[in-house]
Amino acid sequence: MEMLTIGAFARASRLSPKALRLYDELDLLRPARVDPDTGYRYYAVEQLERARLVAWLRRLGMPLTGIRAVSALEPAAAAREIRAHWARVEAETAARRDLAAFLVHHLSADPRKDTVMLELRHCARSDTGRVRPANQDTAYAGARLLAVADGYGPAGAPASSAAVEALKFLEGAEASGGSVLNLLEDAVQGAHQAVRDAAGGAAEAGTTLTALLLTGSRLALVHIGDSRAYLLRDGSLFRITHDHTVVQSLLDEGRLTPEEATAHPQRALLLKSLGGDAGTAPDLKLRDALPGDRYLLCSDGLSGVVADERIAHVLATAATPDAAVGALIGEANATGGPDNVSCVVADVVRTAA
Repeated sequence: MEMLTIGAFARASRLSPKALRLYDELDLLRPARVDPDTGYRYYAVEQLERARLVAWLRRLGMPLTGIRAVSALEPAAAAREIRAHWARVEAETAARRDLAAFLVHHLSADPRKDTVMLELRHCARSDTGRVRPANQDTAYAGARLLAVADGYGPAGAPASSAAVEALKFLEGAEASGGSVLNLLEDAVQGAHQAVRDAAGGAAEAGTTLTALLLTGSRLALVHIGDSRAYLLRDGSLFRITHDHTVVQSLLDEGRLTPEEATAHPQRALLLKSLGGDAGTAPDLKLRDALPGDRYLLCSDGLSGVVADERIAHVLATAATPDAAVGALIGEANATGGPDNVSCVVADVVRTAA
């Protein structure tokens, strides 16, 4: 077996001797032989491929625990894990990019009051569907606040109701700019405790929550779970929330195709929710609102059975929010109505005054 000194091996693998000593201590890359008298490390030429993989993965930013797992895999399995790691990095980078864009906009904007005053014309409705014996959803629309919550477990109905009730004080709360996001984050923590109280602390009960709060000419979004918010603007439909589900994480990591996701047995398993054991950190965003925008908030009783293309068509052709809500619930029930379905539709319009 051809052996290389630690210096020669470091040059060939592009890892420093200091890094090689660290990886030896971490049992990530052991030397082939250690001189019993001097303690000097020697490496086999055959170890260069693993060492180069470790170096590449470090340059990729993978943590050492991930490198240890990947480097022990066969090439095909290692490739899948690297693809999944990079998908997670891109998702985290996208979230930071959104936050950076908001901060740049917020800090660069002229300190002036909004010149365009907006209001919401809205409709909210919740339907049991064709299969479920009871409705565990809650839908709400007020002058400034729109919300949908989808409860689950034995106390799902009181859980979803408690989550929405905990946010209603926001109708009269005054906040602007970045402070409204702090206000929403605090409100969600209060909603989490309210849900736990309503569910009697049962870990198997909880709720999703997706809400929009109008502040001046902006809409603040708070989202946790797999209920959704959509925006119809200039005839095009945009989903502005990201599902907190096992299936969505597998999609993000490239481990599932969209076609496979629709039939996945864990497609309803949540990674985040209010009240249960799942994480509670919500997604928070601040969006500019424009006259003519139409927003939809819905539970997965709609989005899980009606295609986005059909949702877009209904939103684009319904004359009023009330007509849109009725048509969307009708679409969900026409597919068999397998779940409770809740919809809130709101049009952004200039204030009449």
